Amino acid sequence: MGRTREFDTEAAVSRAMELFWSHGYEGTSLRDLTGHLGIGQGSLYAAFGDKEGLYRAALAHYRTTLAAAAVRDLEQGEDTRSAIRGLLMERVRIAVEQNGRGCLIVNAACERLPDAPPVRRIVRDAQDATQDALTEVLRAGAERGEISARHDPHALAAFLVTLLNGLLVSSKITPDARALEPVVSIALSTLD
Repeated sequence: MGRTREFDTEAAVSRAMELFWSHGYEGTSLRDLTGHLGIGQGSLYAAFGDKEGLYRAALAHYRTTLAAAAVRDLEQGEDTRSAIRGLLMERVRIAVEQNGRGCLIVNAACERLPDAPPVRRIVRDAQDATQDALTEVLRAGAERGEISARHDPHALAAFLVTLLNGLLVSSKITPDARALEPVVSIALSTLD
């Protein structure tokens, strides 16, 4: 009979997420992970397969917690323009924390693609969820007359996701949300 796992895998994934987010995949060693999580290498392998498996679990955790919260906040926003500004600026605010660690999903896209197809799927799913939510918010906002209906909501959502990705990369270079706010204002002018 095998030994019972002696650690909380959900807590381990959350702590690993923070480590990968701060140091990247390549910058995080197995020794860093086992030390930070307080588990042995055998336990890590038994629970996650390998470092890549733990990384994928950390990305999935990020998507279902922080990224999902951003989408929920967007969908519950009062008016379209404020909801979109709130989404963009909140994501930038989180990205500039801890001296500009960025967004874990965008960091994964920059660091791990195209070498890791399973990571690509997680990144794509996160991007698609944001784009789908933006599309619905934009469609509803146009129907209510809060924003112009001159752009296709799906194309406008794709533009805003692309802009957000750029903002999140820029936040690593210039970890100052105030410096990036004028870019958000210009992007919001596409809603006029």
